[in-house]
Amino acid sequence: MRTTIYEPLTTIRRLQDEMNRAFGSVLTTGDDNSNSAVSHWAPAVDVHEEADRYVIVADVPGVEPEAIDVTMENGVLTISGERKAEKRDGDGASARRIERVYGSFYRRFSLPDTADAERVEARSAHGVLEISIPKKAQLQPKRIKVGN
Repeated sequence: MRTTIYEPLTTIRRLQDEMNRAFGSVLTTGDDNSNSAVSHWAPAVDVHEEADRYVIVADVPGVEPEAIDVTMENGVLTISGERKAEKRDGDGASARRIERVYGSFYRRFSLPDTADAERVEARSAHGVLEISIPKKAQLQPKRIKVGN
């Protein structure tokens, strides 16, 4: 006999995840509109901070690298692009069900002042976009010798 443990918080977390996907980050951050998703669909994104860089990884299956635009201005990184609908040519072919989402997407991420906008790199392979944002060198306070 198999035992299933009921975890009510798991259901709530799943619901919150679905709400976040549907409405963007407005429900969770409230006051920060820079981390937003405004589009027909929004790619799932992970943001990591490493010792020397920030890394943003986005799932963009079916989107050609040439159809993705990455810009950074005033500390805000913007990812936009479009997944085109596939056209099925055939004698009398018609769709019975369409669940995959097509169209434009647009995501924005507010980055800290330590992000180096001049050295941002992006690459896309196998439907995964990876953006690397190096950190600026930390400025150390200059010690000033006090004389007599």
